[in-house]
Amino acid sequence: MVRTASTMLDLGTQAPDFSLADVVTGKTISLATFTEKKALLVMFICRHCPYVKHVQNELAKLAKDYQDSALGIVAISSNDAETYPDDSPESLKEMANELGFDFPYCYDEDQSVAKSYAAACTPDFYLFDENRELVYRGQLDDSRPKSDIPITGKDLRAAIEAALNGKEVDQNQRASLGCNIKWKEGNEPTYFSGL
Repeated sequence: MVRTASTMLDLGTQAPDFSLADVVTGKTISLATFTEKKALLVMFICRHCPYVKHVQNELAKLAKDYQDSALGIVAISSNDAETYPDDSPESLKEMANELGFDFPYCYDEDQSVAKSYAAACTPDFYLFDENRELVYRGQLDDSRPKSDIPITGKDLRAAIEAALNGKEVDQNQRASLGCNIKWKEGNEPTYFSGL
């Protein structure tokens, strides 16, 4: 495990499109899936990472809290499943079912989507407004594994509330911290410095 911070992609960046299968339903998910939504949260997560395990129940709760809102949510795992079988599509489907995820959970086998988002760690969060411009990238909250800080999701939730209500999202944002994305050998992006 390499403790890695998110890259903090430039605010205002247009959401890169993608086309990935949901590991639970098999349906193809893309930006067009969320056309009716005012805001879109893209989360890079996985099953084996202790940082994700630390917050996974809060992610499920956050999705339930916003299920009847104008927020679209998609989770993506880009880890090399050959080296990390816990992050295989079959295992991700088990995770989604166990936690009651009610959002698409996709597997990025060739890691191209992670690269297009400059994702570096799990968890890594990207919130886009109705124009699909990046308004938030950073941490869920201040809690980390083995810290005594309660998990509230306050940073991400504040950004979601602002985006859904047409308000400006606070630009004072702290990087997410987690395990590095498990890149396939020779596939590491140039922005990644976690090795």
